[in-house]
Amino acid sequence: MVLERGQVANSWRHERWDSLRLLTPNWQCRLPGADYEGPDPDGYMTAAEVVEVIERFAAPALARVRTGTNVTSVRRTDDGYRVITSRGEIRCRAVVLASGACNRPTMPGFADAVPPSVEQLTPFSYRDPSRLPDGGVLVVGASATGVQLAAEVRRSGRPVIMSVGEHVRLPRTYRGRDVLWWMNASGVWDQRYDELDDLTRARRLPSPQLVGTSERATLDLNALSAMGVELVGRWAAVRDGRALFSGGLRNVCSLADLKMNRLLGVFDEWAAADESGAREEFDSPDRPERLAPTQVRGSPRLQIDLSSGEIRSIVWATGFRPDYRWLEVPVLDAKGLLRHDGGVVVDSPGLYALGLPVLRRRKSTFILGIEDDAREVIEHLARFLAAGSRASIEPSAAAISATSA
Repeated sequence: MVLERGQVANSWRHERWDSLRLLTPNWQCRLPGADYEGPDPDGYMTAAEVVEVIERFAAPALARVRTGTNVTSVRRTDDGYRVITSRGEIRCRAVVLASGACNRPTMPGFADAVPPSVEQLTPFSYRDPSRLPDGGVLVVGASATGVQLAAEVRRSGRPVIMSVGEHVRLPRTYRGRDVLWWMNASGVWDQRYDELDDLTRARRLPSPQLVGTSERATLDLNALSAMGVELVGRWAAVRDGRALFSGGLRNVCSLADLKMNRLLGVFDEWAAADESGAREEFDSPDRPERLAPTQVRGSPRLQIDLSSGEIRSIVWATGFRPDYRWLEVPVLDAKGLLRHDGGVVVDSPGLYALGLPVLRRRKSTFILGIEDDAREVIEHLARFLAAGSRASIEPSAAAISATSA
């Protein structure tokens, strides 16, 4: 049984800005038994197209999907779990938490010190530039969401300042292929969680600076600067109505450039060693490419007076966090994150998770990557059920979907 707070694909219907497209090319958007069969395999789906894909995939199982069912509590019992929902109680032996890691946008504590004259939005409340107040916009965060929204707002004619912290820089295409093709083909995406030197850091990495467009364009800080977006350092504090920024912008950008070039080097090494013949399909196979270093122009500002009227709105593109307020089982760490070993929740038999960053592989949060994780987690779940089967409890497992809670 699958429990869904709203409609099937609810978050894609109601929690995305209007122009959003997937970062993954269409051919990578495949679910078990449902490969992409449309006319544009190298394009990028809109949110509405993602809804259609999920609806088609869910259709055969709709009898087991309870939509409009909000989960308000999950508790342990002697023989499993008690799930309290807006439509009644469910008793089950196993629960899969598929509610994801992006339930709530994050904002720093000092957001409360921003003057009330400045409107504050998150990616959940932002829809398009026309709904912003006239005047300057401060976009905070330089990962995928931040660069996309900064570019869109700048194209509307508004002045845009971007506060840049740690980020992952990637070209949209590399040697004639989408960069995510390289991530998949070279095996980088298949790296397992138990093979990583620093799993905690891997799970906290920001999303790469990518955007899905028909031009397959690279959208990095150089591209934003060329559009007229002003770059400043990481926003550190608010003092007397002034936003204070770190002076380490150049260092942050240099580190992102270094890591990008290391990854491109991994791709080059794989291509040179490949024995399948696939490398013959690459454009310029013997000439690895490198992007120009990130250019930080002049002396970036270290503060902005938020009361001056220069900034009329702030878009917080500072990441997301999971929401487990309804999970009444002691399985969260001090930071409110789920304690699990590859999706098997620690110290709570019968409780599982899917769809979290680097759950079992680097590709865990991508549509392309969920199948391998799901097979392994469900194999564990099936063994658990078989080891202590109780025919009196129905259903045997409940899955709380990505927008339930």
